[in-house]
Amino acid sequence: MLRTLTGQTTQQHLQNKIIEKAKILLSTTNLPISEIAYSLGFEYPQSFQRLFKDLIDISPLKF
Repeated sequence: MLRTLTGQTTQQHLQNKIIEKAKILLSTTNLPISEIAYSLGFEYPQSFQRLFKDLIDISPLKF
């Protein structure tokens, strides 16, 4: 049903929501990237950084 409504898989939809939340945290707080990653449920900050770069085409640090 989600795919019918959004054109995205459940995983893609969740990843996009996580990245949107990350963008807000990166632009409105001074938290380190690792803390943002942990707060979004990532066990390893590198996983967060890789996902962010894959979806946004820039690193969280440059964002």
